[in-house]
Amino acid sequence: MANLLDQLAAITVVVADTGDIDAIRQFTPRDATTNPSLILAAAQIPTYQDLIDRSLRESRQAMGPGASAAEVVSEALDELSVTFGKEILRIVPGRVSTEVDARLSYDTEATVAKARKLIALYGQAGIDPERVLIKIASTWEGIRAAEQLEREGIHCNLTLLFGFAQAVACAEAGVTLISPFVGRILDWYKKSTGRDSYPGPEDPGVISVTRIFNYYKTHGYRTEVMGASFRNCEEIIELAGCDLLTIAPALMDQLRSSDAVLQRRLDAAAPGPAEAKITLDESGFRALMAEDTMASEKLDEGIRGFAKAIETLETLLAGRLTELEGQGATLAYSR
Repeated sequence: MANLLDQLAAITVVVADTGDIDAIRQFTPRDATTNPSLILAAAQIPTYQDLIDRSLRESRQAMGPGASAAEVVSEALDELSVTFGKEILRIVPGRVSTEVDARLSYDTEATVAKARKLIALYGQAGIDPERVLIKIASTWEGIRAAEQLEREGIHCNLTLLFGFAQAVACAEAGVTLISPFVGRILDWYKKSTGRDSYPGPEDPGVISVTRIFNYYKTHGYRTEVMGASFRNCEEIIELAGCDLLTIAPALMDQLRSSDAVLQRRLDAAAPGPAEAKITLDESGFRALMAEDTMASEKLDEGIRGFAKAIETLETLLAGRLTELEGQGATLAYSR
């Protein structure tokens, strides 16, 4: 009997939700996703100190000896994200998601520029752009940036997605993939209702992803649905059959340790009931988001959280840069 993880992988693309390269090696995901919090956590693991130093060296080389420490650190943020991405792509056969600075979430032009830069850095390393998804927060501005990037052949993963309005707007923009945050939706409902738990079929995050999946498949959208941010294995089991599920290593290990029988819950060929197709302009999007307190609060909270992680990572990089330069180490690096 195949374990739960293997059974899931037979009907859903399993994606590793981590920046820990060693953890990814322990499983066999097709894709992997990262975000600022995951990169920050991985960057504090001693094993990856060489990757940090390499990113700082490449950044100093790119910016030149006259660049300030702040400029080098800013460049190193992009270099580090791509460096981790390149290492991950040595392991997974599919794609890696690399996130745009969350502080740009409400700036369409800046998001587009940052995405182009990240893809260019991958290109310099000989990485096919088809193997990279640029992660962008599902704000109206972020969705518009993704729409433009998709026209340029840069594929996007719209993250921090909590509400139906975000999902509709992303599909209409033709983005490659969305990442609805199952666990964070559950967190909000548990806090707002005072309930300690929800059975899998009643889990608000599971219900949200199921609704989006059925809507997309009923109306023929090509945008893929990747459930994310899981709190327990029951949520994952209830979404078996979803296009993709990005799962933390600890939960993948739990799934791998179980030989229970998995049943398909979602089916693209036979989707469940879905509402009539709608079209959203900016005013319609903002009106629906204003009505959805959970989605609005969690989106803003998520952006703030990722921005804080980036600022902490900047501090870490600045400290390491000071150490290296204080040791008289050369930061010249030959590509």
